[in-house]
Amino acid sequence: MMAHSKGRMSPSGDERFFEPFVYVVDVTDTSASVAWGGFYLEHTENGWGVVDDDDLPPGPRREGGTIGAQSAPYGRAVVEVLDTEGTVMCSAEEADHNHVRLKGLEPDTAYRYRVSVDGEPWADGERRDWAIAGAGRAGGPERAGRVYDMTLRTHPAADQAVSAAFLVIGDYGVGIERGDDGRRQEGVARTLEHLAADHPVRFLVSLGDNIYHGPANREDQSGDEDDDWYFPYFQPYRYLVDHLPIYPAAGNHDGSDEEASDDRQQLADNFHLEHRFGEKQEQGRASLGPGMFYRLAFGSLLELLCVDTTWGAQRGVHYFDDDRHREWLEQALPEEGEPVGGDRPTWRIPFCHHPAHCAGPHHESMQEQIDSLIPLYHRAGVRLLMSGHEHNFQHGRVDGLDYLVAGAAAKLQERPPFRFEEGGTISWAAEPHCLLVEVDAERLTVTPFGPTEPGHEPRPIARLSPEGLEVEGPIVLER
Repeated sequence: MMAHSKGRMSPSGDERFFEPFVYVVDVTDTSASVAWGGFYLEHTENGWGVVDDDDLPPGPRREGGTIGAQSAPYGRAVVEVLDTEGTVMCSAEEADHNHVRLKGLEPDTAYRYRVSVDGEPWADGERRDWAIAGAGRAGGPERAGRVYDMTLRTHPAADQAVSAAFLVIGDYGVGIERGDDGRRQEGVARTLEHLAADHPVRFLVSLGDNIYHGPANREDQSGDEDDDWYFPYFQPYRYLVDHLPIYPAAGNHDGSDEEASDDRQQLADNFHLEHRFGEKQEQGRASLGPGMFYRLAFGSLLELLCVDTTWGAQRGVHYFDDDRHREWLEQALPEEGEPVGGDRPTWRIPFCHHPAHCAGPHHESMQEQIDSLIPLYHRAGVRLLMSGHEHNFQHGRVDGLDYLVAGAAAKLQERPPFRFEEGGTISWAAEPHCLLVEVDAERLTVTPFGPTEPGHEPRPIARLSPEGLEVEGPIVLER
């Protein structure tokens, strides 16, 4: 049987070791969910690589994978949450899963957490990060001189108007080992870490295409196994998700819309969708399976609304037109001024993968959204939409509704857009990027940042108007 360890083992002559991960799955105002798992890395005559799930010994580990909600338990785990003075505020034990929800926390409060499995600390100490091949370097895991943060902060209570900052990425799941796309992803991930350290960032938002495919040497894989997720997600963002939850949207490459295999089950597993949103579905705050719709509340100031713009087995029939999801959307987007479930946030921001309005050059506006969803946004007083899919940056305004396209956290479309009138384009950029969104009671400010080289600080990307003039400063919406 293959054991997990901090060292290396050679069951068949190949060097192999287990690299552990921890991540904050979710937080609310009074609870937090923490998960743990990892990946087996192996050195063969072809160099270092991630061990394919299919090459693990037969049994629960192969069947459930090595990370995610369905992964087989690594042992009896104890997770403790501590205050800033080191006092244990709550704890939970778990022997059947590699995740746990901890309750009874105070709103808008910073904590530390720690995980032990079978009495041993999990993922403590210096980590091994993947070093990209190049400049005479073969590539592979190297000691990074870094440790996990292992902190978390609860959201404000429903009646607290606390300013928020969050980060947004879209179309990122290429894998850091994938040539130019991978280098862009690594550079933007570095930017995210800088921004999270320098600003009061509370969470991340994904605009979809979280996973395109598996490792470069296995083109037949498309993201439906855990080992496919090491390079595109867990390794590049490990020092973010160890203390910040990420809230995902589904993209066309996350399922059977574009891929040879349907990755939605793996998406649900690695983002712990049922654990996070199953209870919210009972409360009317989510609508799942198939499709992914949910509301994320941050105090009384902000609510983000995840809208699934993909489709399932029947191409072109979108999940947002499903009768059950449509009823949920009608309730989640009431007339402006009317509370939904007792809530009336200052800012309500829908986010999804496919843009309703788009200046191209590759993708057109999505008429189905314009017909079906935009009227709901207008009636609910929505000011801003966020989406990905087109691999550039766009800011536009159509009929008083601002939208952002941010689909270049790794993929990049270098051809300029040209449907400016249709898209109501104000500014655009063919640059890899992420978004820093800052929200208070009076205004919403968005700054797109480009990739960061080692030893440098993040810089906003240069944006152009349709006329080719430089557009300076952040994007600001006044309440």
